[in-house]
Amino acid sequence: MMEINWKKAALFAGGTLFGSAGIKLLTSKDAKKAYTNVTAAVLRMKDCVMETATRVQENCGDILADAKDINEARAAAAEQVVEDTGAEEPAPAAPQE
Repeated sequence: MMEINWKKAALFAGGTLFGSAGIKLLTSKDAKKAYTNVTAAVLRMKDCVMETATRVQENCGDILADAKDINEARAAAAEQVVEDTGAEEPAPAAPQE
């Protein structure tokens, strides 16, 4: 004869009961209200994150533009120094006897 494992049978019955009660609980009006509130909070959080991301992108654009201006000014200053140096070449030395 087969011996029944009462522990496994009890776990199966408890799982079935909990699953049925869980489905009723998850589809209740109160649960739907909670889901709606959580979803609204997530949407508010998303808006806040998007605003912050937009501000960061704007600041990065400003930093990039300032960095380009600095590099252009340095390049212009270096070009001016090269031109000044080229115009003032020393005269060749006279041969010694």
